[in-house]
Amino acid sequence: MKKNKISKNWVNKQRRDIYVRQSKVDGYRARSAYKLIEINEKFKIFKGGMTVIDIGAAPGSWSQYVSKIVKNGKVISVDLKDMENIENSVQIKGDFTDLSIQKKIKDYLKKDADVIMSDMAVNTTGIKDIDAIQTGELCIEAMNFSKEIISPNGFFISKIFMGRSFNEIVAAGKKIFKEQKVFKPQSSRKDSKESFIICKKLR
Repeated sequence: MKKNKISKNWVNKQRRDIYVRQSKVDGYRARSAYKLIEINEKFKIFKGGMTVIDIGAAPGSWSQYVSKIVKNGKVISVDLKDMENIENSVQIKGDFTDLSIQKKIKDYLKKDADVIMSDMAVNTTGIKDIDAIQTGELCIEAMNFSKEIISPNGFFISKIFMGRSFNEIVAAGKKIFKEQKVFKPQSSRKDSKESFIICKKLR
């Protein structure tokens, strides 16, 4: 009974959510597109010709948005799940943390990546500290991988959760990149602990 009540509350929240409604109008697969749009409007990241890697891409709203901007550039979308095709995007199915998947990403690159972005999060347990730590570990793994393939002036964008791993992630960002900012878009739900770390320029 309790589960049904939670499910009903979630459905009602989705119906009231202006970003869910707008995503249907704009043709985005998920409301998360607007988080990246806000990040780009604030930090001026994406432009034509860029090579962008989207980790944890499914269902594909971030890749959808970026593919429109980079045009003659390239978007490499990586996820465990199958995704519908996106124009201007190469899709790799698999676990990003698997070295064979990381090799596939490198094989697709003809030059250093301009942007590596990650909306990865673990399947939530409901225990916020554990969820924050495990998602934080994914962020740090993506950050470390970016050192191998990102251009000197490249951007790294990743979801993080406020919690025990927050300071560790910021410290890792400072070791790898010259500039770091933490930003919470308006389109992030108010009751969510998520923010995004935006890093720039390799050390």
